[in-house]
Amino acid sequence: GNQRNTHIGLYDLQTKQNEHLYMFEKDLHIISCSINNERTLLAVSFCQYTGEERASQHLQSVPKYLTLLIEIHPINNVRVLKAVDSCVRVQFLYPVEGRNASRESRLLLVSEDKYIEQFDIQVVAEEEHKVVIQKSGQLPRAKVVDDLIWAQWDMMEQRLFYIVPKESKSTLRCVQFYPDENFNSILESHLDIAVNYTKLKLVNFGYDYCQDQDVASKSLNLQVFTSKAGGLCVCCSLVSDIPHEIIYSIYFLHKGNNKTFTVSLERTESHQLKEVAFMNLDYYVAAYLPGQFLHLLNIQHPDLLCYSLFLTGEEARIATLQNCSMQCPWVSAVLDCDTGSLYHVSISDRALLQLLQSSKRDCERLAALHCALLYFQHSEDLEMQIIHWISENLSTCHSFDPIQEFIIASLYCRMCPETQNLDKLLPYTSLHDWIGVIPGVICATDIISLPVLEFQNSKGFWEKLNSNLESVKYAEPHLHYHSNMLRREWLSLSEEYFIWFSVLFILGFLFTNQREERRSTAYLRNIFENAKKYVLVSIIFTPSYFAQARLVPLFEEEDFQQQLLMGLMVAQLRDHLMRHLQYVGRKKIDQIVLDYVANLLNLVHRIMKEVWRRYQLHSYIFCFDERGSAAEFAVFHIMTRILEAANGMCMPLPPGFHTLHLGLGVRCLPLHTLLHYIDNGVLQLTETCVRKLLKDLDDTEQNEKLKFSIVMRLPEALGQKVRQYWNHPVNANLIARKYVKLLLERLGNRQCNRPIPERLSVPVEFLPLNYLTNVLAEIENQGVHPYEKQDHVNARFVEETALKHTMALLGLKYS
Repeated sequence: GNQRNTHIGLYDLQTKQNEHLYMFEKDLHIISCSINNERTLLAVSFCQYTGEERASQHLQSVPKYLTLLIEIHPINNVRVLKAVDSCVRVQFLYPVEGRNASRESRLLLVSEDKYIEQFDIQVVAEEEHKVVIQKSGQLPRAKVVDDLIWAQWDMMEQRLFYIVPKESKSTLRCVQFYPDENFNSILESHLDIAVNYTKLKLVNFGYDYCQDQDVASKSLNLQVFTSKAGGLCVCCSLVSDIPHEIIYSIYFLHKGNNKTFTVSLERTESHQLKEVAFMNLDYYVAAYLPGQFLHLLNIQHPDLLCYSLFLTGEEARIATLQNCSMQCPWVSAVLDCDTGSLYHVSISDRALLQLLQSSKRDCERLAALHCALLYFQHSEDLEMQIIHWISENLSTCHSFDPIQEFIIASLYCRMCPETQNLDKLLPYTSLHDWIGVIPGVICATDIISLPVLEFQNSKGFWEKLNSNLESVKYAEPHLHYHSNMLRREWLSLSEEYFIWFSVLFILGFLFTNQREERRSTAYLRNIFENAKKYVLVSIIFTPSYFAQARLVPLFEEEDFQQQLLMGLMVAQLRDHLMRHLQYVGRKKIDQIVLDYVANLLNLVHRIMKEVWRRYQLHSYIFCFDERGSAAEFAVFHIMTRILEAANGMCMPLPPGFHTLHLGLGVRCLPLHTLLHYIDNGVLQLTETCVRKLLKDLDDTEQNEKLKFSIVMRLPEALGQKVRQYWNHPVNANLIARKYVKLLLERLGNRQCNRPIPERLSVPVEFLPLNYLTNVLAEIENQGVHPYEKQDHVNARFVEETALKHTMALLGLKYS
């Protein structure tokens, strides 16, 4: 103030006003102050005299620093807690929210002499919210820790992290303060960090610019960050012997490893080189050196370097933060110690999209894609823009499939928040390793010992951290569900086995196979029922599905191949989760599995819908009377890449996908390319599309060639159902041939009487043909009918077809 008084106030973030708490009638250099939860007591630590003042006034016997406890509601007594020559920081403990006003306040005193102690302050309540300290002599106190070299206060969770030297290394410990108890040491972890530091470094205990500038060069530049998913990271800046080289380590204690990064700086102005600042962005830890680089490290998945985003130049600039005198007091907050300004820091979705679109490196694209999906969960507008980027960059990403990564990462982000420990069981990437490098960065990974936890009935962070540590002990990578398990089962069903089962299933026959129990009729029928009853009925045919189907012509059809794959996925994923989430219950696991498959199919719907909108296609394109446009060809190419991605992950596709894909292929591809795609399994012949093709196209020479090529490639079961829709002599001849072949195969060893000559519909003097038709007629009379539902296929039809074909070959006129 103008009178050189020192005022202490409490700033309200909502009203943007200061609430006046207390005033000293002199100009003081206050080092630290803290107010209790009820705002009735104030603790203040300040410097009474500078070194020059003490020398001039011969005050050697007067302590340099004073720590006071002041009653402020009402303003009354002042009690001296410490009068020493070493600096002291003060910090009141806060009970959990919602707890009633306590008759006790607890205060931490952190001394520059490397110890921390706790004072228990008993108060007597007066009218309203006024309290006074009980007059009972000295306040009870207890030593919390001694001989420490670094300490950090977590004000949100009421935790004290500190480091004590131990032989040539150091040990990180944590003390948890509880609202109704004293305190408890809950964590211990050994770190490979040098301990030759002479000054105590304090983090989040307030900031004294003059003192901390002197301490900075002689103390640890280290911070501990926690995440709500149970992540615990220790970030430490190390000293390098090489000029213009920065070294920093991130200890992922919840993963049991340490990554040390060595960065060679491009711009080497020595006066700009300062310590790396670390920031906690919950899902990410940021290492920041202004003017040089910004490194975002994924806390949940630090194993692959490609999930960490390393930026340099203009992309690495954080607005207004132009120095490294920074601290991160809590998640997404940064204190600029030089200016005294507190900032909220977050990742910009707009900047991420720009980076995704402009980057030429796969590592940056992959990291930006995962960061956008993880940090901005369930943002439909962001998803739409990512899908647009994917559709434009299908061929530019060489080391990963963007469709696969989008689907797997989106599923992971949608499913994991719902159930605890599900993040350790579901896949988060299609990559198994990463062989790429980040230019200018060297990373060394070391395995470290897991921290030791000692807690009882503790919920929240400690429970999640303990779960993460248990996962590491039991080889976490093997816990994640992988499509290889599904692929092995899927491939074990051979093509012939699948075809025959499909035929028998369509005809309603029972299929029995005694070779393996898992390939029994009951097992496969159960798989089909899983897919049909739960996935197709409960999920696909929803209002959102029909809304998308109105735009994208996905037909409501039974795709037995996709049903089988869906059923296999449901069965295997359920078994996988049951092994590791037994405490959740079968009903909950069934719902998780169905939600997973539902979200998977809906993501494919979402991709299709956005692609359809982007290229302005409509449902009427599913016809064959004209060639496809350039937009249709582009959509066909994207659908081909979706199919490729699905096959790579052994992932089911929604009903109607193959029909639409084949329809676009017929419209867009030349015949030889179309047949090549069919022969290689890229395009799959479906009943809906083939039936429409045979019925809608007239029999011009070009269309006949197309139809005949398609008909000749139809599987047996499908061919029997759709050939009847094409009224053409060539097709009639093919039906007759198939009929005779199946009829004779069905006859087998069955004996038949010598056929009795009968009057033929057309007089024929060709005795072999007469004999064949008589044999077929006799077989029909004995009840062997391969085409029971097709009455027009009989011996006389075969006779007439064969006669027409013979006369045509002889060049004779048939009447």
